[in-house]
Amino acid sequence: MAGRIGIVGVAQTHYGKRPECHLEDLVFEPVEKILKETGLTFADDGTGIDATISCSQDHWDGWTISSKHAVDAAGGHLRPEEKVAEDGAYALYYAALCVLAGHYECVLVAAHTKESQVDGRLIENAGLEPLYLRMLGMDFTSCAALQAAQYLEAHTLGPADCARVVVKNLGNAMDNPYAQRAEILTETDVLTSPLLSDPIRVLDAKPVSDGACAVIVATEEKARKWTSKPVWIDGLGCCYDRHYPGYRDLTDPVSLKEAARRAYTMAGIKDPRREVDLCELSEYYSYQELLWAEGLGFCDRGGGAGLLHSGASSREGGLPINPSGGLLSGVPVNVAGLNRAVEAAVQLRGEAGKRQVEEAERAVIHGTGGVCGQMHCVITMRRGF
Repeated sequence: MAGRIGIVGVAQTHYGKRPECHLEDLVFEPVEKILKETGLTFADDGTGIDATISCSQDHWDGWTISSKHAVDAAGGHLRPEEKVAEDGAYALYYAALCVLAGHYECVLVAAHTKESQVDGRLIENAGLEPLYLRMLGMDFTSCAALQAAQYLEAHTLGPADCARVVVKNLGNAMDNPYAQRAEILTETDVLTSPLLSDPIRVLDAKPVSDGACAVIVATEEKARKWTSKPVWIDGLGCCYDRHYPGYRDLTDPVSLKEAARRAYTMAGIKDPRREVDLCELSEYYSYQELLWAEGLGFCDRGGGAGLLHSGASSREGGLPINPSGGLLSGVPVNVAGLNRAVEAAVQLRGEAGKRQVEEAERAVIHGTGGVCGQMHCVITMRRGF
């Protein structure tokens, strides 16, 4: 990478159903917090935040131009403001590119979604191919169930292997004050929860959630000036796969592998299993943590369950995965990837409290979107002090 992008500050809301909160208020909550914590203001003379990049999605917000509610709340009124749809990791990716290209020196990135105000199944169905797949009434959960079944069968695994992911992540969430769902569970609790779409059960899937988060990124020079605890973004990668799930091997996330390869190459990471101290990945369903861990190069193909069972991915293990509790603890779509960056930055700054991973210096964050993980974004971060 030609230069380094510094994370100056991060903020997030508490996640959960927020019926009392208008979308604009939801966005403003972390933005107000991050401005107070960093002391930065919106400025046109190079002394503050140059631009705003928001992440939202028209279907989830229920109207076109969904960024219109982020403009005022995130400082975009009569100022440079751009929108990224889909996952928040892509908004951070785009912000980093804007700074690297010299368009801006400091950018505020904000992501929001209120899942509770719409029927997510209808939104997800609209994301499927309109002539054949959409007419079947499928949503992302039913498609994920097909992927989960193929993955488990291919590697001789069972629902109990996925249940262990839930037990780990919701246990981690007990120490996360922003988590919506935090419980001490057993595998039996997970395996006896109501069935959504075989083999996925209620506790295998992330809950309906509302919330927002914000990140401020800047050039290395300004990041060093504005914070004593900079976190550097040193690797970026993204990749899309074919739209039709039937045209892909759902047990082999090739687009994730390519996104990870690009990010690791930029960051100079040759062995992610040994060089990465923690990972915040986007597991909308429990089986995905196992599959995405393989795609990120933390283990061989089919080795995700072995990594989990060995204890390596626990908070106290050699490569903690989702020490925050992950998406299973409750994080909205679109916000998910940016929230991964918020949690990783807090860890690298040593400010994660009871969920802190000791001596964490390098992290990988991951965002995904589309049916069965069609697209992936991987960003590497490291401690800068």
